[in-house]
Amino acid sequence: MSSRPACLAEAIEEFLSYQQGVRCLSANTLAGYGNDLGKLAAFLDGQRPLDSITKEDLRYCMGELTMQGAAASSVNRFVAAVRSLFAYCRRFDYIQKDPALEIHTVKQPKQLPKFMTASEVQELCTAPEKNSLLWEARDKALFQMFYSSGCRVAEMAGLTLEDFSQDFSSAMVRGKGGKDRRVFFTPTASTALKEYLPQRQQKLLRFGNDGASQPVRALFLNNHGGALTTRGIRYILSRYSGVEGTNNPVSPHAFRHTFATALLSNGADVRMVQEMLGHSSISTTQRYTHITTAQLVKTYNQAHPHGGTERQTPSVACDDGNSGD
Repeated sequence: MSSRPACLAEAIEEFLSYQQGVRCLSANTLAGYGNDLGKLAAFLDGQRPLDSITKEDLRYCMGELTMQGAAASSVNRFVAAVRSLFAYCRRFDYIQKDPALEIHTVKQPKQLPKFMTASEVQELCTAPEKNSLLWEARDKALFQMFYSSGCRVAEMAGLTLEDFSQDFSSAMVRGKGGKDRRVFFTPTASTALKEYLPQRQQKLLRFGNDGASQPVRALFLNNHGGALTTRGIRYILSRYSGVEGTNNPVSPHAFRHTFATALLSNGADVRMVQEMLGHSSISTTQRYTHITTAQLVKTYNQAHPHGGTERQTPSVACDDGNSGD
């Protein structure tokens, strides 16, 4: 920081540089900060002096976002970005008082993570074999690895062969905040990966990438022999889960939700699941503890002294229009 920023726009630019160069935040996180703080500069005029911005100004920005139809989650993300910016400015004495300390997030409805049932996962993971839409071996391996590891889409796109153990049963991934963790793959996923690898090599040879000065290191390739991007992965999943496939559209993150739900439903400790997902906060992992009524009754019967195997799962009325996950 060679000089004090003269206005809001300069403070935002310096803040983003700090997050990238010092904190090493991911490109997606930086893009999110940039988008939200760009809105702040647009609402208040980027040339405005930092010390002239008040809590009323920030509340005005929140109101503008709401008037534009922004969801509560979007407004709250904006608030988080603004708080981070002004906390940074206060830390380096660019301002004497932090106006963001007096703004609050808005209440938003709790939404349980969308996850797939066992049959839905099976249907999706076998879709590449049943529907010759894109690249069967690659897509089968991709889906199986998503489900068995709980990886984020960016983590999956970033995998290279060097990240894997010798038997392909685990790999090191780089998660949010540059944190490394080991993820694991079932024998089914490892087998699917091994079946894909010879085709991957053929694709590299076909497009001349194998002997290039900077060969493609990504595990998953596109049809032109280049690295498969997060956007490409989303496209692949949209094809197989759309009307051409299962007709049950899901995002890559649904695999992660399903992975967490399956582990917790089968008795895994929530802190172990936290480690496997790479969550920094246990509260994030606890969102997945939406265990079904049948599982709760089973646990009760096994654990309570007066529980009994004859106890039946109670029927649940679903006529209030609010039964979905």
